[in-house]
Parts: sequence; structure tokens; C-alpha cells
Amino acid sequence: MFHLRHGRVIAVETPGAPGVEALLLRSGRVSAADWGTLTPTGRFMPGAELVARGSLGAKELQVVTVMALRDAVFAVVAGDTAECVAVPRSVPMAPAPGGEDPLELLDEAARKVAGLATLPQAVLPDRERVIAGHGAAGLAEGLVRHRREILFHANGRRTARDIAFVVGRGVYHVTVEISRMLGDGLLERAGRGEVLGTAQPWSVPALEPRRAAHGPDPVVIGGADLPYRIPGASGFTMKALVADDSATG
Repeated sequence: MFHLRHGRVIAVETPGAPGVEALLLRSGRVSAADWGTLTPTGRFMPGAELVARGSLGAKELQVVTVMALRDAVFAVVAGDTAECVAVPRSVPMAPAPGGEDPLELLDEAARKVAGLATLPQAVLPDRERVIAGHGAAGLAEGLVRHRREILFHANGRRTARDIAFVVGRGVYHVTVEISRMLGDGLLERAGRGEVLGTAQPWSVPALEPRRAAHGPDPVVIGGADLPYRIPGASGFTMKALVADDSATG
């Protein structure tokens, strides 16, 4: 669900990506006990209540809110949409202050999907299940934390989306890392009728950026689920964010 206010996107909620609640709880930023004491009202905004209580900083909530919004747009663009309907007066759990430009969000998501497609063993968030590769267990101790988490939860029944929910990380970050781990032999594909380690073909969705990106080509940066701006770029330019072991180790 895209929540719009005055032409800007203030929140996006989809079963394809962890929302604000999942990111806060799974990451340990907010305890289950604190969340359980929140009192639903007609305009229930738990994020604002957590900040008012001092359980969460306002800046931290803003970062998580924007991260969840942009990650959800990526999940929508990378997935399949059966239909679109208008729902009047929807109230998001934690709206992003000021909102985001819808065209820039779609441009960003399209570039993320296109960047993901360039990886040799790329997967989409909800398409393929993964399992630890042969001999990967012996290498686990030498891996950075986010790779160990993914390896631990890759039981052959979970997709990148499933693992993102379990570990409380953005689905884009997890999908990119799983694609890289497949290429490194740490993970293998698993599923009925599939041969382990065999890539499944998929194509980039038909969505294309509305404006050509200016500035350098997509870069590899470390451990970030949030986008960043390139100084001197014309307009909003989203780089393909790919986790870098050297920066997150």
C-alpha cells in the first residue's frame, strides 16, 4: 500500500519487505515488551508514541521509516502487482516526515533492480529458496556478521524476502548479499525440480527510470540499506547499493 499526502509518498507497506515494526523489533531497537504496551487508537502511530516515551530517538525512527519506505518500493518493483485500487484515508504506522517524491522513488527502485540483475547469480526477493553450500559451515566463523546470519537462516525453505524478515534487515540488502553469496559458493539454490547451484533466469521488470542518471556508474558500498546522494549529481541519483565485506567486517 502506497500512502500519499499532497502528492508525496509518506509510507509504503507491502508483504514483500519488512516494515517499520519488523525492522524495529527484529533489530532490537525496540523490545517486544515496549511494543506490547502501545495502545491502539483511531489514528495509531506507534512510532510517535515510542519517541514520546523515550524508547526510540526521533532521528532513529526517521532513518528506519525512510529505509522501510524505500525498501518496500524496491520489493514492489521487483515483484508482481495484480491490481491497483484506491483506499481513502489510510493511516500509516510511521509516516516519513515530508514524504518522498514518487518519481524519484520509482527511479531509484528501477536502478536497484537493474543493478541487481548484473550480478552473475542474481535472485529476486521472493522467487528462489537458498540453502548453505557444501562446506560453507566450516567457513562461517570467518564471515562478517550479516553473512553469518544469512547462512544460518538459509535452510532451503526460505527466500531472500523470508530471511530479510527473520534478521530484520532490508530486503534489498539481503537479496544483493544472497546473490553475492551464491556467486561465492556459500549458498546454493534449493527447490523442487531445481538443481542445486543452477541459476534460474529472470528479467528486469519493464519499469525504466524516467530520467537518465547523471554522475558515475553504480558503486559498491558497505553495509547500508539506505541510499545516499552523490555530490554534484543532477537531481536524485540512486546508486545500486551492494554490501561490501571490507566495510562491514
